[in-house]
Amino acid sequence: MRWVPEIPRWRQVYAVLEERIADGAYPPGSRLPSGMAICEEFEISPVTAKRVLTELRKAGLAEMQPGIGTFVTELPQRPEG
Repeated sequence: MRWVPEIPRWRQVYAVLEERIADGAYPPGSRLPSGMAICEEFEISPVTAKRVLTELRKAGLAEMQPGIGTFVTELPQRPEG
């Protein structure tokens, strides 16, 4: 990944994961990568990976199940029309 120096890395990784959720790469109910997997993929620190997962939960895009993992939440249905 090519980093934009002016933007915090956690925000850049968050944007990638948010896009993957929106595109259906991680559909509702699916498990998101672990913090360590995020560290490895994006070459970031565990603290930064934890921040990404925390922010996804704060945004309502994910929920943590202790001891199991972090999962994509069911996104609300958009009204037709």
